[in-house]
Amino acid sequence: MKVFMHWDMEGASGIFTREQTWYFEPGVRPHVVEEGRRLLMADVNEAVRAALDAGAEEVIVCDTHTGGGNIRVPEMLTDPRVTYHGRSRAPHGKGMRWMPGLDTADVLMLPGHHAKAGTPGAFLPHTWQLDWADFQINGESVGEMGIEACYAGYWDVPTVMMQGDEAACREAEAFFPGVVTAAVKRAEGYDLCSGLDAEAAHRLTAEKVAGAIAKARTTRPAPYKPALPMRVTIRMTSEAAAEKAAQIPGVARLDAHTVERLVERQCDVVQWIVKAGLE
Repeated sequence: MKVFMHWDMEGASGIFTREQTWYFEPGVRPHVVEEGRRLLMADVNEAVRAALDAGAEEVIVCDTHTGGGNIRVPEMLTDPRVTYHGRSRAPHGKGMRWMPGLDTADVLMLPGHHAKAGTPGAFLPHTWQLDWADFQINGESVGEMGIEACYAGYWDVPTVMMQGDEAACREAEAFFPGVVTAAVKRAEGYDLCSGLDAEAAHRLTAEKVAGAIAKARTTRPAPYKPALPMRVTIRMTSEAAAEKAAQIPGVARLDAHTVERLVERQCDVVQWIVKAGLE
């Protein structure tokens, strides 16, 4: 079995504060940023080790948080069965491929993930960009997990496991029937959470990774594959953002804050607005 792990950071083990993961904001302290990076890297290593121990023949690790650059590949677990993509896009043909190698995988895992924008009781909930208030596919509101699973659905790759806070796990369980989740933290407010210490969270995540692989071997879940043509609707937080998006060819502006586009492939779910897909 070939496993694709698409890592975000807000849901990773031991990361409890905004400063540890939203390091792009003004005033963050370098030692706190480094602490967050170290926690993420340790989490990735433990999850990868668990997948290999559970019999995965190959694991692809893709760092997606703010486009990547959060794991230092030379410091990661070294094994010929593991491929690391330190950026969420890699050269492919004449362009860049989002989630490189996903088209060759058997299953998708979404560790380190967070709940969608507007979710109550969640740690740093958002959907891709902070000026996206709601993202819908064929009238159904989805978060980043739904967007990524839709992209994977183009190649019939199912989502089998996710890790994050309790709210994110509830979102995944409602959206992906049978998905295995690892709830390693709970929100105490928008930008603060508490939960298992890093070592205990690693053990839980490893157990869930192994369980998801075992389950996928016997009961392969259906991929998330919305009907085509696919109607993608985004409600923006500002009129200016909607106005800018409406300048893209083929995009309709539904009201002051909302734009919509019909796409013909699941892999084009966000290609039309952020150029992430098959290029």
